[in-house]
Amino acid sequence: MTPRTAAFFDVDETLIRVKSMFRFLEFYLRLRGEPDSTYQRLNGELQSAAKLGIPRESINRAYYRFYAGENVRHVTTAGMLWFEHELEQGLFLPETVAELHRHQEAHERILLISGSFSACLNPISTWLGADRAYGTRPLIHRGQFTGEVLTPMIGTAKGRVVQAAGSVLGLDLPSSTAYGDHISDLAMLRAVGRPVVVGDDSILAGHADRSGWRRLAPAVAQ
Repeated sequence: MTPRTAAFFDVDETLIRVKSMFRFLEFYLRLRGEPDSTYQRLNGELQSAAKLGIPRESINRAYYRFYAGENVRHVTTAGMLWFEHELEQGLFLPETVAELHRHQEAHERILLISGSFSACLNPISTWLGADRAYGTRPLIHRGQFTGEVLTPMIGTAKGRVVQAAGSVLGLDLPSSTAYGDHISDLAMLRAVGRPVVVGDDSILAGHADRSGWRRLAPAVAQ
């Protein structure tokens, strides 16, 4: 049996215009009746950590601690409401979505890989008709988030997921494609034979230029 090919997509600022984790947190807090200052404070903590050079994986873990004690069902429902709201605002980047549809028409598997979590990813994946979405998995106890996660789906973890999916699904990775917009997507891009750099991240663009990778520049809404 001939191995199938796949197209792997990062999500935030690759398929969609926004950083889903932050936009969802703002939406969820507002839905819960929190003042805007609550989001500003929590977002400020993460931004300050990033400026201090704290690894992206650690920031990802810190983000999910905000959900400690939150009801999983409530967060999941909020995710669907958030998606409907964002969809009305023009959530998707049409150029990258067109690429995804082209891969679907070629009967390739569509796999999403993101540091975000199921509350955000599931409605996105369903709307796009993706075969599967791999995200950061928050730990759950008795229907509530504990605030901890398994491995953050950041950096090298994305590359490992591509390799694992290739083995489990019998994929021809040298003939497969991956799309990413940030240097943290580098391991994912290197795991396939046809990497595509989306957007204008200067460091990732440098890798693309040196390696002869394809580049895609979606129009950014003002």
